[in-house]
Amino acid sequence: MKTMIATTFDVSAVCFRAPPSCSPLCSPNLCHTSSSPIKSLNSHKGRRTIAVPLKFPNFRMEASLKGNMEAIRVPSPTSVPVRVAYELLLAGHRYLDVRTPEEFNAGHAPGAINIPYMFRVGSGMTKNSNFLKEVSSHFRKDDEIIVGCQLGKRSMMAASDLLAAGFTGLTDIAGGYAAWTQNGLPTEQ
Repeated sequence: MKTMIATTFDVSAVCFRAPPSCSPLCSPNLCHTSSSPIKSLNSHKGRRTIAVPLKFPNFRMEASLKGNMEAIRVPSPTSVPVRVAYELLLAGHRYLDVRTPEEFNAGHAPGAINIPYMFRVGSGMTKNSNFLKEVSSHFRKDDEIIVGCQLGKRSMMAASDLLAAGFTGLTDIAGGYAAWTQNGLPTEQ
């Protein structure tokens, strides 16, 4: 399934840009490529809403006051082994556990705050639409936060979303809670 963002902007002033150093696959001006969804709209005047494919997961869209849209590279979160994460916890970092409430209630790191990144729905998972809002109600954007899940995938996605939202002190736990328990680190229920 291709991820899309629906956005409204003044098409007379739009241009998607990526930093020249990002990748040889990226064009410096994506709006000038033949495959761009914007190219056909550049001839229209006024505001339009379109769905923009997210081909590059480490990019986010930002609009200036003039309505220009730019693709901006978002840094990837730092990932550390669980023993380093534990040392960070002891040093005062806060632990954000992004697993489901059921996983969290079965056991978690001491003092962890549970804000699920995804919920179980039937046999699959769906993203928590209030995730950023809930995290913002517990953490400031400059707090030192270690982010963990069960195996490491959800926490990496959550940390990437938080970085894109302006959180700065994020560290992902490689291997997640499974690695935490395998290393005999303290837990509570």
